[in-house]
Amino acid sequence: MKLDLDNLDRAIASLDRAIHTWHAVVALPMLTSDDQETVKAGVIQNFEVAYEQSWKFMRRWLHENISPGITDGIPRRELFRLAAQQHLIEDVELWMRFHEARNLTSHTYDRRNAEQSFAAACRFLPLAGTLLQRLREHNA
Repeated sequence: MKLDLDNLDRAIASLDRAIHTWHAVVALPMLTSDDQETVKAGVIQNFEVAYEQSWKFMRRWLHENISPGITDGIPRRELFRLAAQQHLIEDVELWMRFHEARNLTSHTYDRRNAEQSFAAACRFLPLAGTLLQRLREHNA
């Protein structure tokens, strides 16, 4: 079954726009630190959505193209390992770090955690784009 990748595409595009907006406005002299934090929060929120869509599409692809139920009840690391075996991603440990960064912001707000998640979002963007491209190439 062919996967409809539109939601993943939109989530990654939204993260891309948020990061580009951050870079465009961060140096503007009229922005307060509160304004900058608000834009950064938008990047983090878009990262959360793009990350969630990414692993869910990995899971769907594996279910549809490898074996139904192959991902039922498996830990995230195993999901990433299976995705790497199918050449959807390359670095399982890096994807686990994205998972940890995603979890940092979902439990409590802390400025240090937000900074770590923001940095992860910036590193995540090109890898999410690569995942999307590989899913398109391997979409049955």
